[in-house]
Amino acid sequence: MRFSWHVTGAFVIGGAVSLALAALLGPGVWGAGAAPAASNPVIAQTPWGPLTESDRDFVVKVRAAGLWEYPVGQLGLQKGTSKAVVTASRHLVDGHSALDVTCRKIAPMLNITLPNKASPQQQGFVFTLTADNGEQFDTDFANILRMTHGSIFNTVAKIRSTTKNTLVRALADQANDTVLDHITVMERTGLVDFEQTLAKQTAAPTLPSSDLTPPPPPFGEPVIVLTPPPDATSTPVDVDGIGAPAGGAVPGTGR
Repeated sequence: MRFSWHVTGAFVIGGAVSLALAALLGPGVWGAGAAPAASNPVIAQTPWGPLTESDRDFVVKVRAAGLWEYPVGQLGLQKGTSKAVVTASRHLVDGHSALDVTCRKIAPMLNITLPNKASPQQQGFVFTLTADNGEQFDTDFANILRMTHGSIFNTVAKIRSTTKNTLVRALADQANDTVLDHITVMERTGLVDFEQTLAKQTAAPTLPSSDLTPPPPPFGEPVIVLTPPPDATSTPVDVDGIGAPAGGAVPGTGR
């Protein structure tokens, strides 16, 4: 099944309209592509190295990705009609629960506030898939998830290659492995329309930043936990084993 795009950027799958896929975690959000150093200022000096705006945004966006892909994985376990889609769904739940553990560990260390809700656009993806059933669900599931993971893959690599913060670097390592795994399992469903997916995943964002940004949690709201499955295989980052970069020291460790 093929999908089409309106000139407004709306995404049409089987007659259901969701928000524009191309904008999700695109260049305007994730900082993909070359940018002058002045556009990515250091916002804090930490024991694990300087923290930039892009570093902080990366941690927030990894958390936000889990807030919609984890429940979509749960949907796939219930609604998927093929073995490949069910397998991909297990990978979503497993991978994002492990990433979430890492995000929740390093965020307070870096004084980063994590969201408890995905962005409006990401919530739109969940709405679309919640409304789907049967083969339509399988097709939409594979194409939406292949699009979104393909869009962020290069950005993860950029953060990994440029950050000076050892905690953010470790999260990027984990995210790189997870995103590549999720791209692979989506492709193995045999349902991905590569022609349109690859053309759109690098398209410039068409939605306002407010639709692409997860809202901050209300003051005092407990942090939502994405519970790992009983048979989890993905491993969170061993934060306790991460030391400071050369010249730094982790408080209370003597390193």
